[in-house]
Amino acid sequence: MKVLNSTKQAGLSRRQVLAAAPLMLGVHGMVGAQEPSPMEKIKSRGVLKVAVYKDNAPYSSGPNADIQGLDVALAKALAAKLNLQLALLPFDAGENMNDDLRNMVWKGHYLGYGPADVMIHVPVDRYLMNENKQVLIFGSYVREHLVVLHNQSKLSRVDNPEDLQGKTIAVEKGSGAASALMGYRGGMLREKISIFKDGVDAAKMVTTGQFDAAYVSRAQAESAVHMTSDKSAWVLSSVPLPGVMPAGWPLGMAVKADNKELASALDGALSALRQSGELLKLFQSHGLTLAAP
Repeated sequence: MKVLNSTKQAGLSRRQVLAAAPLMLGVHGMVGAQEPSPMEKIKSRGVLKVAVYKDNAPYSSGPNADIQGLDVALAKALAAKLNLQLALLPFDAGENMNDDLRNMVWKGHYLGYGPADVMIHVPVDRYLMNENKQVLIFGSYVREHLVVLHNQSKLSRVDNPEDLQGKTIAVEKGSGAASALMGYRGGMLREKISIFKDGVDAAKMVTTGQFDAAYVSRAQAESAVHMTSDKSAWVLSSVPLPGVMPAGWPLGMAVKADNKELASALDGALSALRQSGELLKLFQSHGLTLAAP
């Protein structure tokens, strides 16, 4: 169809053009409405881009080209359930979770990478949701807790922080566990606390006999125990501390707020993995407990 370039060519008056404008805008609006949805774009691409943390053993760690861990295995299983290929986007943790959600979910990093379609290992927390309206947080797959790992032959029981007095304790650098333990009762335990790069390294200090105890996440403790030959020698004790959530915290996923279709699909895939027992097997293969979220 030939397009006329002026009202003169079309034989239309200014009044006729103004009268027809709403109809022409309606046509353009219909064209805009045909824009593929975010989920349709993912399906067309055939690839699910998943953001996972670097240096986050036992969930995701190792070189980018061969990153391993529970979250990586879960990402593969979820992509397979959606009949999509998996593309991992490993990233360094920012200053806080708000930074991570901005960089990896809804905006992209200022260095030029991201965002992904979905980010794994996001605390399913009401405050975090309210602070980040640009994302949708959902899909709890496990509940994480802080524990004291110790050898029952060296330290038979740990019911409270006072039981750790005089004991060498390993903690993870920059973790809430480290801050809570070091600040307890004005620093009562501080002199005996040593800081390590990550929680699994801290836990290994106990399983190799170099430290009496480690205050780390359950997953970090279980990962270290999983590497030992005598798994019965180790105890994971819960210790009440000010500022530490006794019930732990659930971990889930996050997508852009406007991609509810993807969130629904991933929620369905996660439910299928849980009901079939595949999710439990993923945790067991990494030596981890699937704690109900």
